[in-house]
Amino acid sequence: MTSGSETPDPFANQERATGRATITDVARVAGVSVATVSKVVNGRYGVAAATAERVLGVVADLGYESSLVARSLRRRQTNVIGVLVAEFEPFSTELLKGISAAMDGTGYELLAYCGDAGHSDHVGWERRSLSRLAGTLIDGVVIVTPTLALPVHEGVPIVAIDPHTGPTGPATVDSDNLGGARTATEHLISLGHTRIGYLGGRSDLESARLRELGFFEAMEAAGLKPDPSLVLEGGYRPDRSDRPTHDLLERPDRPTAVFAANDLSAIHVIQVAQELGLRVPEDLSVIGFDNIPEAAASSPPLTTIAQSLHEMGAEALHMVIAMLESGTTAGKHTRLPTRLVERASTAPPPASK
Repeated sequence: MTSGSETPDPFANQERATGRATITDVARVAGVSVATVSKVVNGRYGVAAATAERVLGVVADLGYESSLVARSLRRRQTNVIGVLVAEFEPFSTELLKGISAAMDGTGYELLAYCGDAGHSDHVGWERRSLSRLAGTLIDGVVIVTPTLALPVHEGVPIVAIDPHTGPTGPATVDSDNLGGARTATEHLISLGHTRIGYLGGRSDLESARLRELGFFEAMEAAGLKPDPSLVLEGGYRPDRSDRPTHDLLERPDRPTAVFAANDLSAIHVIQVAQELGLRVPEDLSVIGFDNIPEAAASSPPLTTIAQSLHEMGAEALHMVIAMLESGTTAGKHTRLPTRLVERASTAPPPASK
């Protein structure tokens, strides 16, 4: 038994009334003071090896976990890296898979946080999330497609994946959106398509601007003049792309191919085409961008431009950890290549078969 003169842990009652094992439970079962348990679980000196071993055994038996907030207040660090997303959709989910796989062996834990739930404006969600989490629950953060230029939080490394504003402000990771869009358009042109529709992303997002620019550059490089009436905004979402898709496919001079700026919109184009009695790819070729798992599972499987989503997530995590370990928050901007994945949704136009 340790001396009762030890200073009691101010967070000893933090976990009472939660149904979880508390630090007091551990102390009672181990036959030591709360202060001794606190020293053991926080790795502080002053406890005999045999006592520490006994305490850790009780901790394991009871499943006790010290409060994350309490630890952060004591030690000024949590060993937790946050991943902030606006919503858990296929793009962010694939990034999370890459981040989660890269966590192994780092000594850090992962907190995934959805910051846009319940907000209708979809702008500024990342700042609200940062103000809640930074410096208390997380040591560093990866933010997926932030809508605004991000402030620098002192001592909290930030890496933004595919930010709306492009590679400015904090460190960023993105893909070669311009080159990928060129490749997608060149693929359709190489099949013989000349009348190509483009279903773009959100006008406020840098990746969407670059993909549209890549489409125009590839068309012009091939000596083709894009029809402005075939270039519509789909917002990267099936619900927002539904009306523009009908506008493209129901016109008498419809395009023979559609390049949708992301896979979710491209898959919706296929579904609408089939509802209208069009065969893909016999009557209409469709290509997307992202290579989410749903692309290979669509019917027919979607030709697309692959972003290395797992690698993007892993790279962002490594950048955060490097900044934590070096004590800096200096911005670094990494751009990863894209590649064409040919599947069954693209073919030569009907007239050339």
